Amino acid sequence: MTGQGSLRPAVPMQWRVNNLLLAGLSWGDSDEKPLLALHGWLDNAASFAYLAPLLTGFHVVALDLTGHGHSARRSLDASYQIWDDLPEILGVLDALGWDSFYLMGHSRGAIISTLLASAFPERVHSLVLLDAVSPEAVAEDKFPQQMRTALVDKRRLLSRASRTFPSLEDAVESRAVNGLSAAEVRMMVERNVQECPAGVVWTTDPRLRGASLVKLTQGQIRAVLQGLSMPVLLMVAAQSHLHRASWYEFAQSLIARLWVQEVAGGHHFHMESCVTDVAQNIKVFLSSISQELPA
Repeated sequence: MTGQGSLRPAVPMQWRVNNLLLAGLSWGDSDEKPLLALHGWLDNAASFAYLAPLLTGFHVVALDLTGHGHSARRSLDASYQIWDDLPEILGVLDALGWDSFYLMGHSRGAIISTLLASAFPERVHSLVLLDAVSPEAVAEDKFPQQMRTALVDKRRLLSRASRTFPSLEDAVESRAVNGLSAAEVRMMVERNVQECPAGVVWTTDPRLRGASLVKLTQGQIRAVLQGLSMPVLLMVAAQSHLHRASWYEFAQSLIARLWVQEVAGGHHFHMESCVTDVAQNIKVFLSSISQELPA
């Protein structure tokens, strides 16, 4: 796959924030423009291993969000709602010394990025969203049922053991992703498993599969999107299961400075054969923004 590792090797990173050990990968030099990358649900920092090396001129830091990859799981009393990672992300940014930065997210990571950028717009130069913008709204009158579902899920998943496989290849096969080859899936799976006597076992926290206790309402989502004062690039996968015209039309009606590009790929297009074009489009967008910033 073009771009993976050959241009700029990945450098492992670790931070301890709020007594949680967080891990990540970085590409580029610390004196380049800072770009934070947040991965999707059940993925990890390695999902940017094809795209990040191509973003020359930027110091790309991709986190393993809690419960993913090499980062710690949350305590048994904690949850994995989309805003729960924000305090740790802010802690990593402080450790990096990034008062302001560029921000990019894929899928669930894009949604978390939207929340972060809306809460701290003065810190985010620009926002790149890969195949997601915001969560689906849940009506206020559905809150009791949503809460019940989440509580039942939590009790069930606390007692669930992580799945084991006889070999890494078996784990890769179980995690097949439309549009990705086995080698590309393996890139992520290797960072989400560890060896055990029976073979390999998932390190991803099973609780990530549970329902959220609270879902944002339509009004709250509107407020979040209207709070995005920075330029925003939304890249939408033409072959994604998430592709819905109304989905980004809603975003266009609320985000003041939004550019939308459709990409001829699947949900993980940033890992597919079109990644070179994706990287070029992102660089053009980010470069145009950087020219607007004070020297």
